[in-house]
Amino acid sequence: MKKRIIALLLITVLAVTSLLACSKEETNKPGMTKVVLSEVAHSIFYAPMYVAIEEGYFAEEGIDLELVTAFGADKVMTAVLSGEADIGFMGSESSIYTYNEGAKDYVVNFAQLTQRAGNFLVAREEITNFKWEDLKGSYVLGGRKGGMPQMVFEYILKQNDIDPDKDLEINQSIDFGSTAAAFSEGQGAYTVEFEPHATSLEEAGKGYVIASLGEDSGYVPYTAFSAKGSYIKENPEIIQSFTNALQKGMDYVKKHSPEEIAEIIAPQFNETDVKTITTIVKRYYDQDTWKSDLVFEKESFELLQDILDMAGELSKRASYDDLVNTEYARKAAR
Repeated sequence: MKKRIIALLLITVLAVTSLLACSKEETNKPGMTKVVLSEVAHSIFYAPMYVAIEEGYFAEEGIDLELVTAFGADKVMTAVLSGEADIGFMGSESSIYTYNEGAKDYVVNFAQLTQRAGNFLVAREEITNFKWEDLKGSYVLGGRKGGMPQMVFEYILKQNDIDPDKDLEINQSIDFGSTAAAFSEGQGAYTVEFEPHATSLEEAGKGYVIASLGEDSGYVPYTAFSAKGSYIKENPEIIQSFTNALQKGMDYVKKHSPEEIAEIIAPQFNETDVKTITTIVKRYYDQDTWKSDLVFEKESFELLQDILDMAGELSKRASYDDLVNTEYARKAAR
């Protein structure tokens, strides 16, 4: 259903592609190339990208970056395929869905940012020696069916011989971002949360982070940057410059402490105090969330497809060679 909604949305926006392109050209800064980046969400989970923005790495590479938060992978994909955005940042499963749906000028992943899932299991009571089998017979607030948070959660359960359909009850009806509020109001014994909600629940004394889905699912290519194949072919210099800027952000994160990273990205999160940002950055830092480079390896791509397949969301295996281009990431990492 989600994949068909994406297709329908594309039809409604393709007609405005040329007008949007003209608009972007008119707003270029002198000597800079305007690039519109559509992100799936605005999250501390993506810290290296915000470091690159705040440290001026995109500007150093001649890019006048416009960052737009789309609030959903389907909206990011629609923006990229329609030309409303030049580059998309989202879960790579979206590129597989559109490819398998038959998109002719499909999106290609050229830089992977995160290598771990970014969500955590929060319990109502503190549990010191949690095991996944403790969830049997419990009521958990999960993610939406077909979304990466839920699919990774189910993948972990199955890896621990737990049947998501029979061994526990998972509520998948609550909107993303609203599960923490529902949990605070008394729903569920556990909830699967992204940051800052996991930390907010702890700070409010409403819950306890007892497990990291990122650690227990292994190295999953959770988010990546992508663009239409035609855009990459026509603008290799822009893609390389964009990737270079991202790599500088990755290098900064590798060489600096969570405290220093938090200070740099704080302007991106004015609604969150620096202490909380630091706590969240450290949590992601300690679980090895960010790759040292941006190369999207084939092994990671196949693991992603394994997860989609186990969740019943994969109609057929997609080609790594078609959907991933590592040329720009490898050059940036030199």
